[in-house]
Amino acid sequence: MKEKAIYFVSDFHLGIPNHAGSLEREKKLVRWLESIRANAAEIFLMGDIFDFWFEYKTVVPKGFVRLLGKLGEITDSGIPVHLFRGNHDLWAFSYLKEEVGIQLHRKPLIREMAGKTFYLAHGDGLGPGDKSYKFLKAIFEFKPNQFLFRWLHPDVGAWMGNYFSRRSRIAKMSRAGKEEARFEKENEMLFHYALKMAEKFPEVDFFVFGHRHMPVTTPINEKSTLVIIGDWISHFSYGVFDGETFKLEKFEY
Repeated sequence: MKEKAIYFVSDFHLGIPNHAGSLEREKKLVRWLESIRANAAEIFLMGDIFDFWFEYKTVVPKGFVRLLGKLGEITDSGIPVHLFRGNHDLWAFSYLKEEVGIQLHRKPLIREMAGKTFYLAHGDGLGPGDKSYKFLKAIFEFKPNQFLFRWLHPDVGAWMGNYFSRRSRIAKMSRAGKEEARFEKENEMLFHYALKMAEKFPEVDFFVFGHRHMPVTTPINEKSTLVIIGDWISHFSYGVFDGETFKLEKFEY
């Protein structure tokens, strides 16, 4: 009997560039999830499922029902689904866990799977530089600020979040049909971060990240490999680990 595979996917940014474009990508995601369902041992969502997400105590953003329903079906069938919160869905709290069955991760995770060791994270705020974003992230994650935001009427809070998300670099790329810059080791923060972590955790075989929107597989040293999953804006890429090899593939259907 063929061993089941572990799947990795990242950066859907549902909500941009507009409702029609987002819905088209959401339907494609649902088709992909259904296509891998029979062969999936586990599914890792590496962050930024939504371009904006904030959970009030009794309210969540409308939409995305096809994706959330499919993920709920998958977890109900016993297949574990994980989400590493990204910079666009860092305000995901208990709803996705309680209603959809998704296991949330807020920090990098080191885990052994099928005899290989994985270092897993979304990738935002890791590595050298980007001090302005790291400062902004600390503000967003500061619990009193989250409490104050909840006092905004949901229509106001959602409008603000969607307004700024649609002005972001990713939204502009989506509207223009452009891709991220090319991968260059010497300038890539996640490569330097993985190189540093490989010294600290020499047992790691694969460092797996999202965030950078580029499908990349490149060795760090003789043992470890850096994998950046890509996105579902330009590339429609995903990672597959079959117990022996890790490869990136593209969903065409």
